[in-house]
Amino acid sequence: MKLQLSALACASMLALSQQTFADLSSTVNLTTDYTFNGVSQTQNDPALQASLDYGFDNGWYVGTWASNVDFAGEDDTNLEWDFYTGKFMQLTDKVSLDTGIAYYTYHGDDDVSRDYDYPEAYAKLGYSSDLGESEVNGWYSWDYFGQGGSHYIMMLAHTFEVAEGHNVRFSVDRSTSTNKADYSWDDKKSYNHYRVEYMTSLNGFDFNIAAENTNLDWDNADERVVLSVARTFNL
Repeated sequence: MKLQLSALACASMLALSQQTFADLSSTVNLTTDYTFNGVSQTQNDPALQASLDYGFDNGWYVGTWASNVDFAGEDDTNLEWDFYTGKFMQLTDKVSLDTGIAYYTYHGDDDVSRDYDYPEAYAKLGYSSDLGESEVNGWYSWDYFGQGGSHYIMMLAHTFEVAEGHNVRFSVDRSTSTNKADYSWDDKKSYNHYRVEYMTSLNGFDFNIAAENTNLDWDNADERVVLSVARTFNL
């Protein structure tokens, strides 16, 4: 169950929420594994995901995102459904800032699913240059996974274009619990996640191939390759 792992952004945070949107749009994504900070949320099985987002001209946006999940054992939770709102700001020609708040909800098991619900604040600082896009991302929850303890994630990432329409992204992030008594990973206060991915688009579809790993000794958090294909619709 998810009490064993660091819960988003992808993805969790929310990779989709950290972009600006043109009015109303929806994205549907099919992936071979839903991993969050390197830990599978579907027991290494595929996931179907979808979002609905609305962006305002002044940079504000609101959205929702959902995916199937599987925490195994006797936990019948099968759906994660998130909500978020934030604002994207272009501070200079090269520097951008995206800040917002998200709320994660879980469904499928009447006894435990809603106990997992929790809020999270996030921020992304971006820097564009001739060498690509660099990012410093942060997420913070004061009631992580409904356990009452605080938790934060810090990420460094860089994306560069290897050829027109072909991009590679490197990222490293660290998930940390502020109190192991509230939350830990096999009695660890924190763990690291590494990911490299290739991204391209063809005929309106976005393709992603990612290789990732963590320093956790878990079958659902070891080295893996994840494939996904997505399509965005402007509504």
